[in-house]
Order: sequence, then C-alpha cells, then structure tokens
Amino acid sequence: MAALFQRLFFREIDASSLAVFRILFGALLLFEAVNYGVFLCLDCMYRETSLLFKYPGFDWVVMPPGKGLEILFAIMAIAGFCVMIGYHYRLAIIVVFLAFGYHFLLDRALYLNHYYLTMLFIGILIFLPANRCWSVDARRARPKQSETVPAWTRFWLCAQLEIVLLYAGIVKINSDWLQLEPMRLWMNARAADEGAFLQWVTQDWGIALASYSVIILHIVGAPLLLWKRTRFVVFLCYCVFHTINAFVFNIGIFPWMTIAATMLMFDPSWPRQMIKRINQRGYLQKFKSLASFEPEKARTESSTALSANSSTGVMSLWRTGIVTLVLVWLALQILVPLRHYRIPGDVNWTEQGHQFSWRMMLRSKRGNATFHVRTPKGGDYRVKLADHLTAKQTRKAACLPDLIWQFAQHLQSEALRQGHADDVAEVRVFVQTSCSLNTREPVPIINRLVDLTSIERGAPASTWITTQTKPLPNPIF
Repeated sequence: MAALFQRLFFREIDASSLAVFRILFGALLLFEAVNYGVFLCLDCMYRETSLLFKYPGFDWVVMPPGKGLEILFAIMAIAGFCVMIGYHYRLAIIVVFLAFGYHFLLDRALYLNHYYLTMLFIGILIFLPANRCWSVDARRARPKQSETVPAWTRFWLCAQLEIVLLYAGIVKINSDWLQLEPMRLWMNARAADEGAFLQWVTQDWGIALASYSVIILHIVGAPLLLWKRTRFVVFLCYCVFHTINAFVFNIGIFPWMTIAATMLMFDPSWPRQMIKRINQRGYLQKFKSLASFEPEKARTESSTALSANSSTGVMSLWRTGIVTLVLVWLALQILVPLRHYRIPGDVNWTEQGHQFSWRMMLRSKRGNATFHVRTPKGGDYRVKLADHLTAKQTRKAACLPDLIWQFAQHLQSEALRQGHADDVAEVRVFVQTSCSLNTREPVPIINRLVDLTSIERGAPASTWITTQTKPLPNPIF
C-alpha cells in the first residue's frame, strides 16, 4: 500500500504536461470571459428578468449593480490570461475561481455541465503547482525551481476526468437513450441545417450508430486511456467525438477543455519529448533550452530529497493531508451522481438529483406553465412565465419543478409587495403545466391542486410532482 501511494501520489514527474494543460485551460478561460463580457447580450440573459433562480444556500448571490457583471468578466479575463502565462499563478487561479464561481451561481436556470466541470478543474488547480514549468513565475523564481511536480497533481486531474467520462457513458444506459431519444428529436430538428457530411446522423440507423457508439466510447474508451498501448487511438476517437459535438451542439468550451484534460493521460514528459524531437530536426532551435531538461535525472534528485525529508513530522502530516484531500474529493465525485437513487421517481422527470451528476444529453423537455395567484385583496389572477423571465429562463422553468417552485415563491412575495395581501400566508399560488419528455405526449408535471407556497424546497416529489407514465411514441424495439 505504501508503494502504491508513493507511485500514485509522491514520486516526482515532469511538470511539462501540467504546464500545457494550464496554458490551454487558461486560454479557454480567457476566451469564455471575453465571449461573455463582449459578444453575448448580458441584458438578455441576466437583466431582462424579474427573477434569477438560486441554488440552495446561495440566495445571497445577486446581480451586481450597474456594469458590475461586465467588470466581473473583465477581471476573469485578466486572471485567465495570468493563469495561461503563469504570472502570479496562485493569486490568479483563486481570482478565477471567485469570478467564475459567482457567475456560475448567479442563475440556476443557466446551469451547464461544462460550467460545473470548469469549476471543478479550477478548484483542483488552486492546489497544484502548475506554474513550475513554462511560466513567468518559473522564469522569475530565485533560486530556480525544479521542473517537476508530485504525481498526485496529475493523478487528481486524470481521476476527475475518468469519473466524468465513465458517468457520461453509464447514465446513457437507460430506456430512452437506447430507444434513440432524445437524440432522434434533436437530429430531426437539425436535418435541414446539416450538410451532406452529417446527413447520416439524421437517419435512424445513423442516430443508433452514434448513440450506441457514445456509450462504448465512454464505458470502454475511458478505461483504455489508462493503458499505454490503446491510449493514442482512444484519444483520437475522443478528438473526433468532441469536434463533432462542438459543431453539432452548442456546448461552449466543453469539447476543447475535455481534449486538453485528456492529454494529461499521456506520459508527463510528452510535451518536452515532442519539442526535443522537433528540435532535433532543426525546426525549433530557439527552444533548445526547453528540451534540455532531463526528467529522469530531476525525478531521481527530487525523489531523493523527498525521501530525506519524509522522516520529518511536517512532511508526514503534509502527505496525509494531500492524500485525504484528494481521496475525499474523488469519493464525493463518485457518490454525488448516485444520490438520485435514494430519491423516489424518475430523475429525468422530477430533476431531483439531476444536476452535478454528469447526466448529459439525456432529456429534452418542452412545455408551458400558467400560474394562478389567489389573494384576499387583489383577487385571483394568472401569470405567464414569459411576462417575467427571459426566453431561455422561460423554456427551462416550464418543465423544471424546482424552478417552478422558486417562481411561485417569487409571485407570493410580489403579491405581498403590491399590497394584494397583508401577510404571505394569505397568498396561494397554483400552477397548470403541460410538459413533454423526450417526444412523449405532454402531461402536467406539477399537481395543479397543490398550493406551491405550502411546499418546502426539496419536499418529496410524490407530494407535488406528478408521475410520468406516458410511453415513447416511436420505440425502435
């Protein structure tokens, strides 16, 4: 066991692959910040709404006043650039974590899995010395630092990626996905827009090939990334898969971020080896110093130094802390996606346990919701989501129970503020919904006889959410 932990956590490895990931990840953070702060309509997404939906426990995250959101993305862009070049890296990655985290928590209706994965990678990088190599910090360091890092830095990132990839395949072994939904729905909707190259994906046989291949790629391919003989071939398959996803679906930086992380699966010194080979051909003479590093020598020297220090109580405590942190983190990443098994009901319908579980591309919901507010002074009146929310919020909130619940609480507060009642207990809110899951016949998702103001957040689904019993209209078997 001691030898296993030594190999996985504390042997010294070349820092160049971690440096490449830092550079690529920082560049993606910079791109995301500039894209949001300059090219996207922040008013359309955040300001033209009367409600931003909250995650449990984060009601304090509110819209920054004035141009605060633009300033937030400007700060994130600067910090992302500093991460990329490795300038005051530790401070920069913490600033990115705070800025990106605030943006992530601002509106639950805009949740995306790639935002969550970005947050996880940022959180991990806070603890990693990713500026040991090819960074401004390394250039300025006196005395010069060793260009090696402990193996736990690579192990942590790779283990996190493996968990995501495996779950992305496991969750697709479900009835709807095996019956080609919602992939068939999305592809048929895009049939007229796709070129001849992707027309095959709009046919049932092509959709079936793509759907089942995704399962195999993740469940079989992800473990094969750990094996040297199959790693490169699987990596190429993932590159093709993510590139197609990037062009077919609007999923932001997720494909490129995942490709960058997958590169960590290769030998830690692969960037330096590549530069050395190119340099031997005379193409990169000015980068000769980059290839002069001898990882094995440095690894031996660092391991010797580490062994000499390992007898001290401080080093032992530090090692214990690192192992505990990494293992607890990974254990949570394995357990959190399984929490929906403890919650009654279909997770794709109730949404209880859906987020933070890598349940990607599993369901398409379309519907509408009309709220009925009953007050003693203002009488009864109806409210439509579109009159208060942005277009994207309206699409999401119509079929997501927690967002429906939050909007009902918002209407209760608004009725009190407008003088329709003297006490919140006098305001009752009901909702009439119609929701289609993966092309099924639309049915109510919320019991229309339930006063949503009497329901506590996180209440059992059986007390206010209906049961989905409609079959898929066009099963293939």
